[in-house]
Amino acid sequence: MKFDVLFFEKAWTFVLYGICGLILFFLVSPLIAIVPLSFNSEPFFTYPIPGFSLQWYEQFFNSNAWMLALKNSLIIASSVVVLATTLGTLAALGLTLTDFPLKSLVIGLLISPMMVPHIIIGVGMFFFYAWLGIVNTLPGMILAHTTLATPFVVLTVTVTLANFNINLMRAASNLGAGPVTVFFKVVFPLILPGILSGAVLAFVASFDELIVAILLAGSEQRTLPRQMWSGVREEISLVITAVATVLISFAILLMLTMEWLRRRSERLRGTRLQVAGP
Repeated sequence: MKFDVLFFEKAWTFVLYGICGLILFFLVSPLIAIVPLSFNSEPFFTYPIPGFSLQWYEQFFNSNAWMLALKNSLIIASSVVVLATTLGTLAALGLTLTDFPLKSLVIGLLISPMMVPHIIIGVGMFFFYAWLGIVNTLPGMILAHTTLATPFVVLTVTVTLANFNINLMRAASNLGAGPVTVFFKVVFPLILPGILSGAVLAFVASFDELIVAILLAGSEQRTLPRQMWSGVREEISLVITAVATVLISFAILLMLTMEWLRRRSERLRGTRLQVAGP
């Protein structure tokens, strides 16, 4: 009887791993299919590829249009990281460490850009930014992307602060530390992994945004997703597969960074609990 139970447990574990493997393959197979095509020697979407070539990567890195789009994406995303991380962290601190009327309403408004379709937000931004005169400008793109990226920072830092021991702030204040010192010496080091995770998500949210770029960007403000979208509509080229492969590699690097930050946050939380004691 015991042998039968162990057999069924192992069989169920094997089936569960098989199902998870099939689901994972279903999710990543489109990405896996793109990568070999970027090394195709022929300008066709064919399998198996007739030969190996780096010509599409050469065209990507030697193209003024693609390099301008990459430059714009990096400038906008880097600026968004600074603005969204600062605003999102301050908002998360205010929402977590204080209590005030209509707090739930404020939280709902802050995270609403994550729930409202981006086409609606983009149309509203277009008319508002046109009135301000910042359509087809990099500042306008940065502000628009900051609006979309800030909720990710708010949620990430808020989750980090949920396990924060506010008595540490009170102890530092009782020892004579001012508010600025308390933040940078006590609060900031403990929530830094959450802030960095939010910054990574803000960067990704800005770097991958397409709809707002279509509505607000001019020819000189084209981002990489906008350039890829134009390439698909106007002229299908395997350069797009090379760009997609670069973005996939970059996304994998970001996921590894997120995992490192998560583990570091867990270690810091464990160390803090050991110091605080029972």
